[in-house]
Amino acid sequence: MNNNQTGKCQCGKVTYSLNKDKVISAHHCHCKDCQRTTGSGKATILFIPKKHITVEGDLKYFESTGTAGSHVRRGFCPECGSGVLSYAKEISHILYVKAGTLDDSSWVEVDSNFFTSAAENWSKPVDSIKSFEKNPGIMSNIKTLIKSL
Repeated sequence: MNNNQTGKCQCGKVTYSLNKDKVISAHHCHCKDCQRTTGSGKATILFIPKKHITVEGDLKYFESTGTAGSHVRRGFCPECGSGVLSYAKEISHILYVKAGTLDDSSWVEVDSNFFTSAAENWSKPVDSIKSFEKNPGIMSNIKTLIKSL
């Protein structure tokens, strides 16, 4: 079975490859920052250790202070503007890959909703998965998990 997955920006100048078995988890984030950067009601993101993804092409980054106070760097294609990945500077060894940039996302299983308190009525959180009104403290959980990898 091929666990290698690929993805790209809209114009194809930024591409990536990852092993889906190395993905830690997947989430819908409904925070206002994700709404603004995606232009939709949420961002669906895959958490993966940086060492398990290969990116080809140059991303441009925009940094802002996230809703939970971390310094978030959002990487996008400087040519077409597609958001590809992001990360918090405080845990820069974990990348948040935008699930919509995968060439085949049929295997993605979303674990939870973040920041449901900011969700819009027209983009309600999925009821069948765990939901957190704010950041569920997953960053500290990821730090612990990464130490065991």
